[in-house]
Amino acid sequence: MKLGSKILYGGAAFLIGIYFLFLCLADGKPLLAPFVTAVILALLMMPVSKKLEKWGFKRIYASLTSTLFLFLVSIAFAFVVSLQISQFLNDWDKVKERIMPKIEQLEQQVYSSTPINKEDLKLQDSISAKSVGKRALGFVNSFYSFMGDYLLTFIYVFFLLNYRSKFRKFFIKLFPDHKKQEVSQVLAETASITQGYLFGKFLLMIFLAVLYAIGMGVSGVSNFIVISILAALLTIIPYIGNIIGFVLAIGLGYITSGDTGALIGIIVTFTVGQFVESYILQPYVVGEKVNLDPLMTIIAVVAGGLLWGVIGMILSVPILAVANVIFGHVEPLKPFGYLLGNNSEKDS
Repeated sequence: MKLGSKILYGGAAFLIGIYFLFLCLADGKPLLAPFVTAVILALLMMPVSKKLEKWGFKRIYASLTSTLFLFLVSIAFAFVVSLQISQFLNDWDKVKERIMPKIEQLEQQVYSSTPINKEDLKLQDSISAKSVGKRALGFVNSFYSFMGDYLLTFIYVFFLLNYRSKFRKFFIKLFPDHKKQEVSQVLAETASITQGYLFGKFLLMIFLAVLYAIGMGVSGVSNFIVISILAALLTIIPYIGNIIGFVLAIGLGYITSGDTGALIGIIVTFTVGQFVESYILQPYVVGEKVNLDPLMTIIAVVAGGLLWGVIGMILSVPILAVANVIFGHVEPLKPFGYLLGNNSEKDS
């Protein structure tokens, strides 16, 4: 077979394999998404569980305590956010009075500059009104599905922590004796990178939440606490999360208050926050633990969003970092590791 034919057939086979892999991952979301999330969370809580074991806890109790701690933290966070959202809803009448003139002004601009007219919007409203029942039913189903995945994730976390030695030995036993040492090194490096990235991101989110809250609170932004928390949480999605958080702050902060000072405060706060995060804290807190190429990171985030939605976007970077570690230790896959890694200094 000629070289050109080999390249053509090999490329076609590769693309077909990627296509079916994506189909399997998309169809397997109900099973895979909670489990992969649990793996990442278990790696994050592994140092806590090990510390408890050194203090005399049996592994099962150390794993249970670590899982309960993580569960209670998530519950506390949801409680704080729900309080802020309820406060925002209580002030909705006042917000509506301020925002309605702006919406009406925007509608007039749309009517005057586009082919859209009021009759079209009324027709859409009537159509949407008929589907309110379906939307409500869909929301209930989505809520129960989310709660099921939420609780299942913590069950996975407990078992992964409790039986982590068994899983580690399983992966080592898959390879011949002369590869066992390298496999053990890869597993340790994978756990270290994931833990360092998640813990570093956690510290950065706390810093940004405090900074955003101070900046927007001083600027007079209403509901600045919930806006700060949501915007800081969104930074876990690389690049895209910062943009979404900024747009969210503009939407909930400026539009609801209508104060130009609030708008200036939001812009200044986010500019300072992103500068400090990117150029001062990020290199020291996260460092080079996840040394990924920015373009590959964005592609992974977009692909994760297409496959699993928001949770896919969040998990994309840790998964890509793990893949980069594995590629670096497998000779035929080292070119892919070079592609995923940030080699700008070496290339220059």
